[in-house]
Amino acid sequence: MTQRPPLPPDLFDELCPSSLLPFRFGDKWAPLVLRCLEDGPRRYSELRVPLGRVTPKALIQSLRGLERNGFVSRTVHADPKLRVEYALTPLGRSTLEPLAATCRWASEHWDELLDAREGGISSLG
Repeated sequence: MTQRPPLPPDLFDELCPSSLLPFRFGDKWAPLVLRCLEDGPRRYSELRVPLGRVTPKALIQSLRGLERNGFVSRTVHADPKLRVEYALTPLGRSTLEPLAATCRWASEHWDELLDAREGGISSLG
């Protein structure tokens, strides 16, 4: 098993721009999962560190959806004890560039997105 540095707990800001995007890569949490797997395979417990605000059920559903759609592979290792790792497939890795562009766009338009969201909410009342 290759040693990678652990994922930092603050990898994603609580006010992550991804929550304001008008379009999605998979489900709500999929982009964050993809980013966590960018540097190599990770175990579920490793993913939980930066994705602490994601419920365990939602994280499992997101991983299953990404696996079902060919973006993530799930490998079970039985040596010396049972462990499961998730990794990006070539298809999943191909999403990293458009995902990065989307994140840059959201960061550049953060204030506009917040204003539109706040304006939209207040106009509903």
